[in-house]
Amino acid sequence: MNLPRSLHRPRIEGDREQEIFRTTLTILGEVGYDRLTMDAVASRAKASKATLYRRWSSKATLVIDALHANKAHTDLPDTGSLRGDLTAAFCGLGGLTDPEMLSTMSSLVTAIGRDPEFAAAFREHFIGAKVEASRTIWRRAEERGELREDLDVDLLSHAMPGVVIHRVLMLGEPATEELITRVIEQIILPAALRPGAVAGSDTDTITKD
Repeated sequence: MNLPRSLHRPRIEGDREQEIFRTTLTILGEVGYDRLTMDAVASRAKASKATLYRRWSSKATLVIDALHANKAHTDLPDTGSLRGDLTAAFCGLGGLTDPEMLSTMSSLVTAIGRDPEFAAAFREHFIGAKVEASRTIWRRAEERGELREDLDVDLLSHAMPGVVIHRVLMLGEPATEELITRVIEQIILPAALRPGAVAGSDTDTITKD
């Protein structure tokens, strides 16, 4: 059965799709989400605006797809300790020390508060993946016996990005590996580790009383 021409999915794929995603993120970084327009993306990417709208119903869906395509496709680190896993996850590509990631986040702050459609999609498709990865790290630590039995993992797992992003976006501090390490060692590990669990320099050594 042949579908009407208007119902065929437009063939934007491969290198052309990636070019549009890169253009979208470039403009996002330059002007922010509020001033980003489908017209601007179409013009710079030398694409038809009608074609963009047939593939993406709004700039929210286009930005979410661009963010998803731009995520670093790396395996979740499994270093054998909570300290090592947190350091690897937050200091690597796509982590809190990644300038591109931080630039993107700063460009989206106002959009999350003003655009309910975008905020919902962003939380589901972008933040949701990061939350799931964080849960994996904390679940491994729990299975290794590193964590306090009364620990509120959901609460503490948000402390790391909360502290760092506040210091970077609100206070203007650079997001360095040294900052991440201080937050892990002075805030996260003291609150998370069970009595008898000692954070070593490379791995967390579990000792029995």
